[in-house]
Amino acid sequence: MGLTISEKILAQHAGVAEVSAGDVVVCSVDYAMVTDTRASNTIKLIDKIGVQDLHFAKKTALVMDHYSPPPNLEAAEIHTQMRSFAGKMGTTLYDIGDGICHQVLPEGGHLTAGDLVVGTDTHSVSYGAFNAFGTGIEGTDISAVMSTGKLWFRVPETIKVNLNGALQPGVWAKDLTLHMLGRFGAEGLNYKAIEYVGDAVTQMNIDDRMTLCNHAAELGAKAAILEADQKTLDWLKAHGAAIPKPVFADRDAKYADVIEIDTKNLAPQVARKHRVDDIVPAHEVSNQKIQFALIGTCTNGRLDDIRQAAAILRGKKLAPGVRMIVTPASRKIYIDALREGLIEILTMAGASFEAAGCGTCVGITNHLVPGNGDTVISTANRNFKGRLSNPDSEIWLGSAATVAASALTGFITDPRTIAGGDWRATSWN
Repeated sequence: MGLTISEKILAQHAGVAEVSAGDVVVCSVDYAMVTDTRASNTIKLIDKIGVQDLHFAKKTALVMDHYSPPPNLEAAEIHTQMRSFAGKMGTTLYDIGDGICHQVLPEGGHLTAGDLVVGTDTHSVSYGAFNAFGTGIEGTDISAVMSTGKLWFRVPETIKVNLNGALQPGVWAKDLTLHMLGRFGAEGLNYKAIEYVGDAVTQMNIDDRMTLCNHAAELGAKAAILEADQKTLDWLKAHGAAIPKPVFADRDAKYADVIEIDTKNLAPQVARKHRVDDIVPAHEVSNQKIQFALIGTCTNGRLDDIRQAAAILRGKKLAPGVRMIVTPASRKIYIDALREGLIEILTMAGASFEAAGCGTCVGITNHLVPGNGDTVISTANRNFKGRLSNPDSEIWLGSAATVAASALTGFITDPRTIAGGDWRATSWN
């Protein structure tokens, strides 16, 4: 019987020849990640279990990204606890400002093609961009992983999504993922593994592939995974990853469904207030005024996202009354953007930069609190009511290009109508 990529990875890590959707298997994990939102309970449970020798601690990263910087004493004490634990156990520690977990793990060379990676955040599906099976779990599960190096999994059904045709200049993976949400609905692919294939995937660089996999969390997917190609292998090598073990689906693999999407005619998309699956083309809501713009998060805080914004805003100013915050996904991305001159371009346009982290996205640090009646256009992955600490404001979602174009005009704007909005068509520099 032919196997999908996800089935092959789970079978290999369970030490069996094959698995089928619905099987329950115990798998060896290659790497684990704990964010500061789950770290305290994880450490407490490990202490309660009483394991004396945590061999897997050295294959685990503790990441301070949600409470970054800590908004209160409780959060600061959690960070103190994490630093102490990492020092004792030899766990890799990413401190305040180092970056978002889903960026620093691959950047740090902690995973490679064919790996099984778990993390205490739903967007751990991002690791599928590197042909790894990445998935989110709870802190109690991480305690088991750190104690034994193993965890149980129910093998998910796999949906194959053929993305037919290259994306137009100015249209990005974010637009594709929003289209998916509009088509299938939030959690519409609950506990499914998604295999993305086709021309659009081949065309994408690694930054966009990470966005494609990341947003599968909103679809409810257990994993989202891509085939490894030369771009994948080159990126992994450049970041010091272990020797890749690329995994490909068998020709006769059994899929729960095969979906065809014509991507060559896709327009920039936005998600309307309060729902990640209320999706419309950006040009259809061009009368929607905005007051705040956010570029960043684990979904769209990478270098190409910042480049998109800089290409649109170079030599220009934000619309009167519009504020913009940019949060790079990692310290490295910030430095790279600085070296390219992107930080200066965006700052001169009127944007402000936050340290790398998740706090602005989820409203924990209260660094972006919209006023009553304000509308935010954001590259974040979620726009739930009250997510930015004010239920009397609205959050809309779009690509970095759409967010930058909207910040320039003061209204939600198709970036292709703005100079620089299709910067892939020519050299952007």
